[in-house]
Amino acid sequence: MYHNHHPEGENMIKSKKLLAIAALAALGLAACGSDSSSSSSTDAPDTTEAAGTTDATATGDCAVGVVYDITGRGDRSFNDAAGAGLDKAAAELGVTASESTPTGDGDRAERVQGLVDEGNGMVLGVGFLFGDAITEAAANNPDTTFAIVDSVVDAPNVASLVFAEEQGSFLVGAAAALKSTTGTIGFIGGVENDLIKKFEAGYTAGAKQINPDIEVLVNYISQPPDFSGFSDPARGKEIAASQYEAGADVIYSAAGGSGLGAFEAAADAGAPGDVWAIGVDSDQYNLVSPELQPYILTSMLKKVDVATFNTIKTFCEGGDASGVQVFDLSVDGVGYSTTGGFVDDIAAQLDDLKAQIVAGDIVVPTAP
Repeated sequence: MYHNHHPEGENMIKSKKLLAIAALAALGLAACGSDSSSSSSTDAPDTTEAAGTTDATATGDCAVGVVYDITGRGDRSFNDAAGAGLDKAAAELGVTASESTPTGDGDRAERVQGLVDEGNGMVLGVGFLFGDAITEAAANNPDTTFAIVDSVVDAPNVASLVFAEEQGSFLVGAAAALKSTTGTIGFIGGVENDLIKKFEAGYTAGAKQINPDIEVLVNYISQPPDFSGFSDPARGKEIAASQYEAGADVIYSAAGGSGLGAFEAAADAGAPGDVWAIGVDSDQYNLVSPELQPYILTSMLKKVDVATFNTIKTFCEGGDASGVQVFDLSVDGVGYSTTGGFVDDIAAQLDDLKAQIVAGDIVVPTAP
């Protein structure tokens, strides 16, 4: 499901990239709760249910509740990635796990408070849309630890889990430039907000690091507050087709479920090896049909499962899980996939760029 580099222990959640923290904190709530993918496809009902197999009283009362975004488990996306981290915590740490899924924006706060009332010591909200609900719950329940993915909530009992998406995107942008024969590549964003602009900025910077003259075609599917751009594969396919027609031979989609349409457009546009698509968040080579796999050059990996698991682990072991936690290249919180072997010939160059970013020799922009 994910790239085979796994960060360990405290290093993962105590990244000391202060500049990155400042930049991410400045983004505030500019994040997206549905732009990620995971190979898990386990369905779960909308009601809260116990997912753990160990009684809370037998594990030092380490009970953790996760409230998903409205699509819930089974989205092969952001929710499933967080769910995989929760499942691992239940299996390996004996955590008693509870889950909840809102029916819409109106009951997010109610779902968060419901998990607190159940007795969970930690409650994690999946996606920036839980910002208000977590802020309110953290103030009302000072003895409970909260966590939120893709947003920064400034409270002493909240862990803000944010990612250096621009760094992973830089590497796949470099890959795109190294593989392009036309000198034109494309980027498709699901929703034009500050978070997805980080993907665009990194991708463009990585491509231009390789070829300063490369042309990058950029399109977004929807504008806030319309978040349908993450779940419109037909529109993704339409935009990708137009970019391929305009000369792009590699297209990176940071558009959640809409990215599937871009993969289909690649298959329509040419033969494998002549045109490429780049996946996002999970190793999307493993999520598409065998017919589309030869078109998936690589994927930018965003390890929500690792972030979720490590934060739960810190909490359950009595550590301080609060504050802004940056999952960047230095802790393998982001990266690129190698499945399919299509980047094997350029992996050494990509890893050299990664080393330069980690060393601070290359500073990746967070805005276009």
